[in-house]
Amino acid sequence: MSSHQSGFIAIVGRPNVGKSTLINALVGEKIAIMSPKPQTTRHRIMGVLTRPNYQMVFVDTPGMHKGKDLLNKTIDQVAVSALSDVDLILFVVDKQKGDAEDHILGYFRNLDTPVFLVINKIDELKGKHAIDEIILSYIHAYDFEGVLPISAKDKIHLDKLEETLIPYLTEGPAFFPEDMKSDQSEEKLMSELIRERILYHAEQEVPHAVAVVIESIKENHELNTVDVTALIIVERPTQKQILIGKGGEKMKKIGMEARLEINKLLNTKIHLTLWVKVKKDWRNRPTDLKAFGYTEE
Repeated sequence: MSSHQSGFIAIVGRPNVGKSTLINALVGEKIAIMSPKPQTTRHRIMGVLTRPNYQMVFVDTPGMHKGKDLLNKTIDQVAVSALSDVDLILFVVDKQKGDAEDHILGYFRNLDTPVFLVINKIDELKGKHAIDEIILSYIHAYDFEGVLPISAKDKIHLDKLEETLIPYLTEGPAFFPEDMKSDQSEEKLMSELIRERILYHAEQEVPHAVAVVIESIKENHELNTVDVTALIIVERPTQKQILIGKGGEKMKKIGMEARLEINKLLNTKIHLTLWVKVKKDWRNRPTDLKAFGYTEE
């Protein structure tokens, strides 16, 4: 009887280096939202890759940064706490080392966990010389287990990355069922997909002041749909106006695109109703962070 291996692998890095794109590509399904704006991921998300002889559980963490408000400090702590519970760490970067990367490297120094330097977005770099320059900027900063240049977007060298990680798994059973891709609940996936569309369409300070809470999910047997009502929370009346848009056009677009994404991902026909509510300074209120799912019950 052949042995089976499994392990937990954290994907960490500063905001906007492509961590969510990477976990989606590895798992083969969209489980983490993506956008061009930094600090898109706010929660720790698990993505499960199952093969006949092994199972890799990737932990997608929020982008590490020195946040000012309570929400961002909470988000950073989510990322840091993930480091102590894993067998392996993938430190994802997309450029030469700077102060933001030093901030993250400091968290690795008290760990015994092997850390790989993953250079993402090589499709945007000008040849091997540019990759070498990035490697040289990190080579003396930390004793990395190895360096893995990849493109998560174009799926370049992801097979090599997977192959490299296998020896670091430990002998043991699968942690999750074979058909499970993520630990995200359907409710959380819905709220995140709505927030993704807001990130694409909103401007100025709006994206980071937004939280999305699913208020109700009801089956409509008459129309054979699922009726979903979601509440979008912002901090100021001006942000609410920006989100709604002239004649409600922006909100209609966000709702339509979110509905299509949810239909596709959950393979369910839904009817989506969105409401926008102003909750002043919610990002600095512990009770609001708890109510909106950013801190533990």
